[in-house]
Amino acid sequence: MSAGPVAMEGSGRSKPSSRRAVREIAETILLAVVLAFVVRGFVVETFVVLGPSMEPTLHDLERLFVNKVGYRLQSPSRGDIIVFAYPKDMNRDFIKRIIGLPGDTVEIKDGRVYVNDSFLNEIYVSYPDNHANYGKVSVPPANVFVLGDNRRNSEDSRYFGFVPITNIRGKAFLIYWPVSRFGLPQ
Repeated sequence: MSAGPVAMEGSGRSKPSSRRAVREIAETILLAVVLAFVVRGFVVETFVVLGPSMEPTLHDLERLFVNKVGYRLQSPSRGDIIVFAYPKDMNRDFIKRIIGLPGDTVEIKDGRVYVNDSFLNEIYVSYPDNHANYGKVSVPPANVFVLGDNRRNSEDSRYFGFVPITNIRGKAFLIYWPVSRFGLPQ
């Protein structure tokens, strides 16, 4: 007489074959790659700051995360630091601060910025250009007016005009490199 199959202690499952294990690993890697593309494409992206135009807020070669979802759910706000496609070359990304919103008037007199005829107190600007002037302009619908925090060294709306809201890639929300500068950009 035969004793029949021998039962193993434990979960009652047999060990997966090496072929099945390889398949599970491949599926996990594929899922991770798909999720990474979805997150990078629609949720969060990394960005490297190039140049001094946003000093002292952001420095050359700092790395930060950009929230790509926020402006799909709400409108941009004055003071937001945004990454956008450069209006004169959509293959280049710029980072600047929103100063004027649709319908606002923006003017610069002796380096002081006025929005809707009110002085804009910009505590983040430590390199004002006290001799700069820019005539009063009205921000058209679906556009913003942006300036770099380092006004003496920034190519911004004073040079290339308004930024269509559709050009905005996202809002800068976290500096992650270098670690000594980890935190929220103000």
